Amino acid sequence: MDIAKSLILCTVLAACLALAAAQGSPGTATFYGGPDGSGTMGGACGYDNLYNAGYGVLNAALSQTLFNDGASCGQCYTITCDRSRTGGQYCKPGNSITVTATNLCPANYALPNGGWCGPGRPHFDMSQPAWENIGIYQAGVIPVLYQQVKCSRSGGVRFSLAGSNYFLLVNIQNLAGSGSVGAAWVKGDKTGWIQMSRNWGANWQALAGLVGQGLSFAVTSTGGQYIQFLNIVPAWWQFGQTFSNNYQNFAY
Repeated sequence: MDIAKSLILCTVLAACLALAAAQGSPGTATFYGGPDGSGTMGGACGYDNLYNAGYGVLNAALSQTLFNDGASCGQCYTITCDRSRTGGQYCKPGNSITVTATNLCPANYALPNGGWCGPGRPHFDMSQPAWENIGIYQAGVIPVLYQQVKCSRSGGVRFSLAGSNYFLLVNIQNLAGSGSVGAAWVKGDKTGWIQMSRNWGANWQALAGLVGQGLSFAVTSTGGQYIQFLNIVPAWWQFGQTFSNNYQNFAY
């Protein structure tokens, strides 16, 4: 093969690969939670009321392969029904929807290979309102193409406090950019920065007595951006409260 033909072949191949990447990766999708999405509130990320956490009803539970032990909580995915695969006749053509990862879809080992959310399967169990943007209700399951995308959020990052006198559990919510937390720290009025660890989902813990102290947080997103949220929690805080400065958020 001469050089000119090789260059043409490489150019065509590169274009095809770029197009495939733009369209996304193959997966499947089902839905749950009822027509108003109320059944999707709470979940394995710990966000509780998804409206209060900044996410609303356009959400999805991710299979274990995508959930990544909670590291994917808060990430955004654009999902398109794939008309080229089996089940594509149930697609609504030309439509895509962007959802936030807020829950885990566990494997069901009463079914072969753990069902749709079994090991190795990229699957989205979407809220019904989100799913009906791309699929016909009667189908139940559809083939999709998905890709992680930048999250757009209203307001600032939110810190919801729980725990006990010597244990602080913080649910970190409403991240823009990459959408998820890679690392977190807390600082009291009388302490230095304390490294936190993921407890479960989007909940981060510090084994420290911080009651009665004003709190600052530092967060690194999974996109690699580091932000300090200084003096964001006043000393009179109580467990069960959520705090935000309404403007600091992530770009990536």
